[in-house]
Amino acid sequence: MHIDTFLARWRNAGGSERANYQLFIADLCALLEVEPPQPAGEDTRDNAYVFERRVVFHHGDGSTSNGFIDCYRRAAFIGEAKKIRADAATQKFDDALLRARGQAENYARHLPPDEGRPPFLVVLDVGNVIELYAEFTCTGGSYTPFPDPRSHRIRLDDLARPEIRARLKAVWNDPHGLDPARRTARATREIAVRLARVAQSLEARYAPERVAAFLSRCLFSMFAEDVGLLPKIDNQGAFTALLKSFLLPSPAG
Repeated sequence: MHIDTFLARWRNAGGSERANYQLFIADLCALLEVEPPQPAGEDTRDNAYVFERRVVFHHGDGSTSNGFIDCYRRAAFIGEAKKIRADAATQKFDDALLRARGQAENYARHLPPDEGRPPFLVVLDVGNVIELYAEFTCTGGSYTPFPDPRSHRIRLDDLARPEIRARLKAVWNDPHGLDPARRTARATREIAVRLARVAQSLEARYAPERVAAFLSRCLFSMFAEDVGLLPKIDNQGAFTALLKSFLLPSPAG
């Protein structure tokens, strides 16, 4: 589905969440180019990606009751959909989304232990807002706004941005790939590999202790530039400008 078609279809949608949420999620899947939910079966354990996934609540008096997750993808997310009859700029709207988040988190606590908790909660105000909450350890901690409290709320028109669609697509297909800890570790490994290559190339010409001291100074200079301890030159950090001056050809060619 093209983004313009999606936005035009849902910008003025009315009706209750029961009337529209499954169609909205199906259209969202088409927009993101991800697999849509599958038909549900009788055995709950087989329902890894479905609408209306049943969850059994066990009460203190020994009784049980059923709840139903609006959209569930095992090891990825719990989706809770609403159609909020309040302006998006009001406290009433925020409170309604917080209650929906609490409902989704309650479902996560009552999933069978052998399934574990998914890393994401996806809270929907159908045709209006999508909120993301994450708990990447999946061990029972609190779900927190993702990627942060300022940008966890995705409004309908935000879906026109490719990076927002890419984030949502990852929630569906690679949720743990969004874990900042994993991304930091991956970046650290990549930097370590590059530094090792630089060190090896320099050690072919200089003593190892000189190379180690030089690279340490480079790393400190990068840190000083990032935190603003070094001045800017032509709208870029002084150390970056120095490195570029060695890479660029001289005016004489």
